[in-house]
Amino acid sequence: MFKWFKWAALALVCAAAPAWAAERYPGVGRAATAAEVHAWDIDVRADFQGLPEGEGSVARGQELYGAQCVACHGATGESDAFFTPLVGGTTQDDIRTGHAQALADSTTAQRTTFMRLATLSTLFDYIQRAMPWEAPKSLPPDDVYALTAYLLHLAGIVPETFSLSHSNVAEVQSRLPNRYGMTTDHGLWPGPPDAEGGMGNGGIPDIRAARCMSDCRPGDGH
Repeated sequence: MFKWFKWAALALVCAAAPAWAAERYPGVGRAATAAEVHAWDIDVRADFQGLPEGEGSVARGQELYGAQCVACHGATGESDAFFTPLVGGTTQDDIRTGHAQALADSTTAQRTTFMRLATLSTLFDYIQRAMPWEAPKSLPPDDVYALTAYLLHLAGIVPETFSLSHSNVAEVQSRLPNRYGMTTDHGLWPGPPDAEGGMGNGGIPDIRAARCMSDCRPGDGH
C-alpha cells in the first residue's frame, strides 16, 4: 500500500528477474517497461495519494450502474441476492456526526457498505480494481468517479446534480456516515500512537491469550 515500498519491491524484482531468467532460460523474458509497471500502480490511499484525475456525474453513474451493476446489486444498491447491500442503514444524522449508529444496534439485519465505509478512497479503489465482476480494471477513471458519485447519491450523501472529481473528493469524504468509525488503536496496525505522529498503538494487542474455562465474564475467551 505504501508507494515507496511497492516501487522498491518492483524495482528489485524487475532488476533481478531478467538476470535470473537469462541465466536459466536464455532468450526468454525481458525487463518490465515503465508503462507495464505503471499499469499495476493503481492503488488509492486514504489520503488520496494515487487518485487519478477525472470527473463523473451522478447521472452518468446511474447509466453505468444500470448497464453493469444492477444485476448483482439491485436497482437501488440494497439487494442482498448475491452480495451484502451497498446502501441502507444510514441516516442524515449519521452524515452529520460521522458515526453510523446502526452499527451499535444488534437488531440490524445487514451491515451495508456505507454503514462501514470510513474512507472514500476504499470504495473508489475497489471499483477501479475489481469491478465490473466480469471485466475488472476495465473502467476508465471518469467512469469510476461516476459510479462512486451515484452510490454516494443512493446513500443520500450527495444530490442528483452532483459530479465527483479528484478536486472535491476530500470534501465528500467529510460527509461519509461512518467517517469516524475506523480505529487504529489495536495491535494489528504498526507504529507509535497517534499522539506521537503514528497510526498504531505501539503494538499493544487487543486480545488476551489466557482462556477462561469457568465463571467467565462476557468477552473472556472460552
